[in-house]
Amino acid sequence: MRIIYTLLLIITTVFGAELKELPWKKGDTFLTFLQDNNIPQELYFNLEKNDRELCSEIVAGVNYQELRGENNELLQVLIPISEEMQLHLYKEKGEFLFTTTPIAFQEVTQTISIPVHYSPYQDILDATSNQALANEFARSFKRLANFKQMRKGDNIAIKYTQRIRMGEYYGTPNIEAALIEIRNKQTYIFKNEADGRYYDEKGRTLTSFFMTVPVAYKRISDRFTYKRWHPVLKRYRAHLGIDYAAPAGRKIYAAASGRVVFEGRKGGYGKTVEIKHEGNYKSLYGHMSKFAAGIRPGKWVKQGTLIGYVGSTGVSTGPHLHFGLYKNGRAINPSKIIRVTKNELKGKQKQQFILYAKALSQDLLETIKSRPEPLNITKIDKQSKLNAEV
Repeated sequence: MRIIYTLLLIITTVFGAELKELPWKKGDTFLTFLQDNNIPQELYFNLEKNDRELCSEIVAGVNYQELRGENNELLQVLIPISEEMQLHLYKEKGEFLFTTTPIAFQEVTQTISIPVHYSPYQDILDATSNQALANEFARSFKRLANFKQMRKGDNIAIKYTQRIRMGEYYGTPNIEAALIEIRNKQTYIFKNEADGRYYDEKGRTLTSFFMTVPVAYKRISDRFTYKRWHPVLKRYRAHLGIDYAAPAGRKIYAAASGRVVFEGRKGGYGKTVEIKHEGNYKSLYGHMSKFAAGIRPGKWVKQGTLIGYVGSTGVSTGPHLHFGLYKNGRAINPSKIIRVTKNELKGKQKQQFILYAKALSQDLLETIKSRPEPLNITKIDKQSKLNAEV
């Protein structure tokens, strides 16, 4: 990734090419992008199955970078498809080529404390200018604390990891632990990285949401991975979901209760249903042969509701269900959520977690005393962001 940006900067400097960052327009697809730039659509149709599926992961509003030369000639494009991976389209010897590359970013882990003046959300925003952190903190404590009861002099403390890319906060921060202190009474949350859920200091879950396997499958034909180096192709691959191989026509059920937000064709995923769930989760069901009666955008479905049937539409080598799961718009591994059905950790896992939580709680309390300066990125001009080392 560093090499790609270095080359972009050299080309920009030496040949006078122009590097721009643009938002992906609503309704645009990878195919329409090729068409608008007079690039043969065979480039897409000649891609492998997984790569064509990844082209369906482009979401409206995401910022992508393009490099254009003289006469507005397109030279290179970088299109993010997750917080970890991006599509790379580039021209070489007069022909456009396609690959996938990791997105480079910095990660900063910090433990901060903020005295309450107005509200946790506003105080975090004022101290860090990090709206995503303020949102994630508010969501995490939504059912645990009444923010209206907080008064001036109360405290919040957070240990979190934040990605930084091109001079800006990037992606959703990962809150490892946090507390709200209301008149010297502390309420804690601790994330268990094994399943991505929040627990209290005694190992009891604070997240009621969990999912079930959406189809009776024969085998898992492809597992989830953010990025994987392919030793033969000599490049990175990604698969942002789980493929469940199953006979054509087998019933597919909603993995959790929620509202249908999409029903139709979605690029390489063919006939697809998307459902939005509590906790800012969204599930995707691809390659269906047909939809169940009554499934349409806006409809509320309960966990276990029939939503469609296994097929092989879109880019597929055989009947299967591609099941994707997203939190805050970011693809996550469904197997971490699906395996979770218990309300409390048990045995050795619980003992280890309680020790882990005890150490973190002490860290948070010490931070309230020491008051380290929170990270607050100062906005820089657009071209500096694009030229930043990432």
